[in-house]
Amino acid sequence: MSLTSLIEFAVEQTTQSGNVMLETIWFPIVALTVFAALACVTLSYRHVANRHSHKADAYAASHAKELQQTGHGH
Repeated sequence: MSLTSLIEFAVEQTTQSGNVMLETIWFPIVALTVFAALACVTLSYRHVANRHSHKADAYAASHAKELQQTGHGH
């Protein structure tokens, strides 16, 4: 193939395409669906620590001496 025939082929390919947005409409739809699902998963973990505050309070009460000596891991 010569350079001229490559250029002619490229021009033919660019003029034959239809509406590119209609051909690729599924990409943004799939992306929005995936991001919405990930947002639901992220939001489902809100206030997880507060759901079990009675366990955290019981642990802090039973290990108060150890927690005071360690100084928060330092």
